[in-house]
Amino acid sequence: MNRRAAADSLTGLSVGDALGAPFEMKPPLPDGAPFALRPAPWRWTDDTEMACSLLQALLRDGRVDQDQLALSFALRWSSDRGYGRGAISLLASVREGVPWRSAAGDLFSGRGSAGNGAAMRVAPLGALFSHDPDLAAREAALSAEVTHRHPEGVAGAVAVALAAACASSGGTPEGFLRIILNQLPPSDVRDGIARAARIAPGADPREAAAELGNGSHALAQDTVPFALWAAAAHLDDYPAALEACVRAGGDVDSMCAMVGGIVAARVGEAGIPREWIDSREPLPEWFQSPR
Repeated sequence: MNRRAAADSLTGLSVGDALGAPFEMKPPLPDGAPFALRPAPWRWTDDTEMACSLLQALLRDGRVDQDQLALSFALRWSSDRGYGRGAISLLASVREGVPWRSAAGDLFSGRGSAGNGAAMRVAPLGALFSHDPDLAAREAALSAEVTHRHPEGVAGAVAVALAAACASSGGTPEGFLRIILNQLPPSDVRDGIARAARIAPGADPREAAAELGNGSHALAQDTVPFALWAAAAHLDDYPAALEACVRAGGDVDSMCAMVGGIVAARVGEAGIPREWIDSREPLPEWFQSPR
């Protein structure tokens, strides 16, 4: 296990989440608009809360124990952290004793959730298992199924975990998206990443988002392709990667969480501006850092 990379990824994820939260579902920044951050403190959302639960469970159990992970998500769910309606219904049911398989499978008329929630929290898992991408993919799928039973929701989590594993293990920006594509089964998420691979790294983020989506529908296939494009375009530049997400508009906190977790797995905590880390509110008291 690469505990340091996982810790770095979680820092990047949580800073991105907290930085992006005030911009959530805002329109893209207009031409010439500055990348102006909100005053501290920056409050993190459900992205960080669930990422902390996931990483804590992995460090305790060594692998994803779906029953224990579902219970952790349900017991630590905070109603003021911006959870979506589907997640609130699911976690409240699990907290009341409904088996997670039933609760997750019943969402959206029995189709299960295809949302981006499993992808937004998973980057530290990919960094932790960066020595074995196949293991990272399998564990990411298991972690997703606890809340997202739809294949696209699972595919989004697997894609982000593979991206974090690749970033942590030193993959080149040029081959970054191709490596991920080679390991993904067919899905709309994969098709979106294939389109992302054809967009130049120097493209305007708003144009890339117009082609790939910016999370406005909160679906994995509407969010993950742009997040991976932004990460690939700025794999060695954490601030630029997050700025691309803010400029694209949409579900900015979730995109910044994904991108921040991926890029930080590569550049480490040292690659994140210190003032940004200090501006993010502290992580939950119950979370024990793997450092």
